[in-house]
Amino acid sequence: MGTSERSEKTGLYSLKGLKTMKLAKHTIFDSPLLNSVLRRISLCILRSIGWKIEGKVPDISKYVLIAAPHTSNWDFVVTLLVAFGLELKVYTMLKQEMAEMYFVSSMFKWLGVIPVDRSQSSNTVEQAIQLFQENEKLVLVISPPGTRKKVRKWKTGFYHIANGADIPIAMGFLDYARKTGGIGPLFKPTGDIEADMVEIRSFYLDITGKYSDHAPQHTQVGLTLL
Repeated sequence: MGTSERSEKTGLYSLKGLKTMKLAKHTIFDSPLLNSVLRRISLCILRSIGWKIEGKVPDISKYVLIAAPHTSNWDFVVTLLVAFGLELKVYTMLKQEMAEMYFVSSMFKWLGVIPVDRSQSSNTVEQAIQLFQENEKLVLVISPPGTRKKVRKWKTGFYHIANGADIPIAMGFLDYARKTGGIGPLFKPTGDIEADMVEIRSFYLDITGKYSDHAPQHTQVGLTLL
């Protein structure tokens, strides 16, 4: 297995010999005509179910987009509708065993899904950092809790990815109480994870997931990565 090193000069990671993640060359977001149609369809669907979009797409080329709180499989569907509504090209990570199932593999990749081996959480963070180093434009959607079960802590992989790649975090949200999804403010990690996580989580204090009793407690910082 390869190794990773962090440059003292830049503070960024460099992978040596590790099998890195790969982005699909062409996704559903790369077809202008299809995107225009999907945007209209998505906005119609959201309106029909009583949802609306708030915020705007950040005017920067790279950032980690939090998708929180994540408490249901429906979050992925609503997130896609919001992304199409905002005309936002995104990539998201999914467990490798699900993403590589034969009959759905191509579809997931076309939707911008990146297969991830969750058993190698530290390598996952480093490989995601490498993706940002190798691409001029990249928006990576990550759901901090990383589980639909009831959890007590935020997992912090998204923070380490943003901090290691020296990019900001955008506060994406799905508020089922108000039936509103969108993007809030940007936050630039300082390296002080304890203080930064308090500020990040404070934005989500009034955001309600589909199953609010599954959301992590806001008073604790997750110790696991992804």
